[in-house]
Amino acid sequence: MTATYRQITGTGRGLGALMVVLAILLAGGAWAFYQMEHFGHIVTGMNNQIVWGLPHVFAVFLIVASSGALNVASIGSVFGKVEYKPFAPLSGLLALALLLGGLTVLLLDLGRPDRLIVAMTHFNFKSIFAWNIFLYTGFMAIVAAYLWTLLVREGVRWNKPVGFLAFGWRILLTTGTGSIFGFLVAREAFDSAIYAPMFIALSLSYGMAIFLVVLTVVARASGETVPPTMQAKLRGLLLVFIIAGLWFVAALHLTNLYMTKHHAIERFILLDGGVITAIFWLGQFVIGNLLPIALLTLPQTRESPRAAMAAAGFVILGGLAQMYVTLIGGQAFPQSLFPGYVESSSFFDGVVHHYQPSLNELMLGLGGVAVALAILTLGLRLFTIAPYRLSSD
Repeated sequence: MTATYRQITGTGRGLGALMVVLAILLAGGAWAFYQMEHFGHIVTGMNNQIVWGLPHVFAVFLIVASSGALNVASIGSVFGKVEYKPFAPLSGLLALALLLGGLTVLLLDLGRPDRLIVAMTHFNFKSIFAWNIFLYTGFMAIVAAYLWTLLVREGVRWNKPVGFLAFGWRILLTTGTGSIFGFLVAREAFDSAIYAPMFIALSLSYGMAIFLVVLTVVARASGETVPPTMQAKLRGLLLVFIIAGLWFVAALHLTNLYMTKHHAIERFILLDGGVITAIFWLGQFVIGNLLPIALLTLPQTRESPRAAMAAAGFVILGGLAQMYVTLIGGQAFPQSLFPGYVESSSFFDGVVHHYQPSLNELMLGLGGVAVALAILTLGLRLFTIAPYRLSSD
């Protein structure tokens, strides 16, 4: 695979429409942040029991996907698959954009973003959140350095070692994000070592799905089409990553079903959780896994670029559904304060907690997506990154 690079220029209708949509989403996110900062989280659906709401669903999804978006670059630099190297700059830029979008939501949803300086100067290393500050900032610095090795002639000799460092760091980053839930022993839905490898597998499918969509759109904006051989490789990778993520999700639930103390939370997620159960089966399982696998394997659709785009879109929607079930479902199920006993009080002990997302939360989450897309668009217009004149050798 060979390619030259170009900047995305022009002022066509497509770009103009994108700018208008991004401006609306960014304005909506800014307004939602103002409402939450000025009036407090009372204007959201969050409460004392559900402290991580819909914005965290978007934030965690974007952060996890950012690690997987770098996978195409890693395949070229670390595993020596030269046919992937022309797409490495786009892969690195997308990884940075997704992480910054997710961290923006995370910061603005905490309630006191001005206190970030305290979190960055006073560390409790028994907390996984303190570790993640280093993981996130380190990832941004390493990916920026990796892009330098790709775009500047003087940095070419450093490409492979920095690529190896970026590959290892993104594994650490996703391990840290998954461990946030794996280390929460007070919540029955969490407290499992499977969360770390599961999040790594999920990051690969989420990131590859987003990369496939972005690459297709960028290629069209450059007047190009991705060669069929490369499309087949990307579709194959996406299929493998979807199956890997599905396997880890199944392993998590089967492990919990094996242990008697987790039967209640599994019954809640799989059978009796109402909206949570519906989102799990319809959103996470059917839309996020079965439909993409069918589109990528059935003879009628497996060679179709449009079917691949649809499969990638379903993976993205299913990923958001999965993060919703993980975060909201895990908090909605009551904590077991006294195992083996039934407790009740005026503070909702033993009661499944209700949560209804507000418009403010949705606007803030979509604002984070808009931040990621704005950074990506700006990078494509400022730097010579978009692959152009693609051809297979």
